Amino acid sequence: MSDVVTWHTHSPGIMVVTIERPPANALGLPILDGLTGAMDAATAAGDVKVMVVCSALDGFFAAGADIKHMSSIDRESFSAYGARMRGVFDRLAEAPWISVAAIDGLALGGGMELTLACTMRVAGPGARLGLPEVKLGLIPGSGGTQRLPRIVGRSRALDLMLTARQVSAEEAAAIGLVDRLVDGDALKGGLDLASELVTMSLPALMSVVRSVDVAFDSSLADGNAFEAAEVEALFESGEAAEGISAFLAKRPPNFA
Repeated sequence: MSDVVTWHTHSPGIMVVTIERPPANALGLPILDGLTGAMDAATAAGDVKVMVVCSALDGFFAAGADIKHMSSIDRESFSAYGARMRGVFDRLAEAPWISVAAIDGLALGGGMELTLACTMRVAGPGARLGLPEVKLGLIPGSGGTQRLPRIVGRSRALDLMLTARQVSAEEAAAIGLVDRLVDGDALKGGLDLASELVTMSLPALMSVVRSVDVAFDSSLADGNAFEAAEVEALFESGEAAEGISAFLAKRPPNFA
């Protein structure tokens, strides 16, 4: 395990990944390496259905990129750093499990981009999210300009990025930036959601994600064709047989 990223099995099928790099969980190479280690461990385990990503620091999910590191590197190193962060976030977004960001405190810049790479987001009342890169003369460079509009729409995405403002947990929930707003601890809320998801068929969950993502990049006809192919594949080789049998027998399904 990493010194700043740890992980453990919370219950069968659920892995919790915890970030702790004081003072603010700046997303330097130690955290990126730690997240890679966590994903390597989940892949090796082979039975992870839901990964919950959280922070152990009060007031911070992740404050963003490592500005001190950025101030001391040249363009080539900056490019490598950006590519490393994008690679980690892309791997998380494309992982064969559902990921849930449990957000308490600040999730800014790269920290918010990390939440956007997760499948779903749960926020506690103290969460605040934003992409303030224009204040540095930059733009979000780890998927923010691409994932945020797909989640909240073009107008709201531009508002957040052009003004560099932070949104409260309540506003984030209202605009669809977070999927669930909980009254207390975000990690508990994330685990409650994970406990719901882990009872489902993982092939079906991932098929839903793929099909919804295709909707943003395809015509309706192409999207419908993709959906049809997905459901037919699930019927033939997924866990549909168990789900249908369980329904007819009036018992809970026993998905792998």
